[in-house]
Amino acid sequence: MLISLDQLEKGETGLVKSVNGEGRIRRRLFDMGVTPGASVYLRKKAPLGDPIEITIRGYELSLRKVEAKMVMVEVNK
Repeated sequence: MLISLDQLEKGETGLVKSVNGEGRIRRRLFDMGVTPGASVYLRKKAPLGDPIEITIRGYELSLRKVEAKMVMVEVNK
């Protein structure tokens, strides 16, 4: 099942399938290691859902909700 990264629940893991969007934001996500095939773990989510903290490629990364909505992940069961 594909969902956007902002829809993951705390403690869930997933596999990045695609990164939508254009221009600088998409390039920035790629530069931070958010690329198809990367495994992602949702560590923390702020009370209102913005920002979220994930672990990807061995480091912690905080993303705004707008950025997280562009990343499609397949949830690991």
